Amino acid sequence: MKARKIADGVYYTGIIDWDRRTFDELVALPRGTSYNSYIVSGTSATALIDSAEPSKSSEFLGTIREMETDIDYIISQHAEQDHSGTIPELLDMYPDAEVLGTSACIELLKELLRIDGNFRAIEDGETLSLGDKTLRFIVTPWVHWPDTMVTYLEEDGILFTCDFFGSHLATSDIMEVPEGFLREAKRYYAHIMMPFSQMVTSNIKKISDLDISLIAPSHGPLVSIPDLIIDAYRRWTAGGSKAVIAYTTMHGSTGIMVERLTEKLMELDVSVRPINVAESDTGEFLTELVDASVLAVASPTVLTRPHPAVASALYLVNALRPPVKHVALMGSYGWGTLIESEVKGLLSNLNVEYLEPVLLKGLPREEDLQRIDELAIQIKEIGGELNGE
Repeated sequence: MKARKIADGVYYTGIIDWDRRTFDELVALPRGTSYNSYIVSGTSATALIDSAEPSKSSEFLGTIREMETDIDYIISQHAEQDHSGTIPELLDMYPDAEVLGTSACIELLKELLRIDGNFRAIEDGETLSLGDKTLRFIVTPWVHWPDTMVTYLEEDGILFTCDFFGSHLATSDIMEVPEGFLREAKRYYAHIMMPFSQMVTSNIKKISDLDISLIAPSHGPLVSIPDLIIDAYRRWTAGGSKAVIAYTTMHGSTGIMVERLTEKLMELDVSVRPINVAESDTGEFLTELVDASVLAVASPTVLTRPHPAVASALYLVNALRPPVKHVALMGSYGWGTLIESEVKGLLSNLNVEYLEPVLLKGLPREEDLQRIDELAIQIKEIGGELNGE
């Protein structure tokens, strides 16, 4: 793939991975992804910002060679291998290049890639002159590792953000906002940024005074309307008032309960999304949780415990810590249940209030359905409180 000019002296040298369908063997990628890197050439020096996934090293290095330029600086904004994995080969090609990153990033590069080189740790706010172009480094920890930073090209107003503001989306139109971009960016945020929402908010404030003309992340298309993605991040970090129902059903009883709760919430004008976690990918489920204030967990029992598909989903919820404030438990069991204690154990990282559970043997009776209606009314009242009604 040939490098693509995005501004005078600035080139996109990334690789599009059209066919990749999972990331970290966890995140579903329905529309592929990309590993973005950039060359910034000034009158006195040239810098490469980030590299590429090791599996794409041959294609990536071919793009760099075609540029027919020396690289004086390799800027590593984040040490994870999908951004840093080809640095060893780059150092073979450019042995005199200086590798720049935060001190945490430099340490991780040495440990993860087992490389030696000419490394230099940068300080927050430090600048690097390339002649007629100036790069300013802004340390932005925990978006999404402790080592991360962003790089601001002062003369052109381009902010290179690594994982910050990224999306898993393969597209040939790297300079346009494709259809469905915000949905994929939200899915990406749910998996990558949601556990660090407070740090995301802090780092948005840190870049708020910059005059940004273009956001250039390390995954997905570039964003020529910076407020589009920045404002979306502000909304996502603020949470919402939606109810998400994570469920599965074995013999139909729990399914009846979920259907009743969903219909009643809709009657009450509550935004609700039921998701059968045994049949949906994790991205769909976690994306819905970005806007959720209530998580309803509805599960049959397997040997008195939650169905494994539900338990697996809750493991991710516990790790990614969505902005959920209340949890409701529902389920049908045969001869016994430990669902209440098990679910609370699975969600131990979450600071939530548990609503009165609706747990029953076998098919729900009319009085059980009335209990579900009462639960829906309680969820409605919670939503009203959150919205200041």
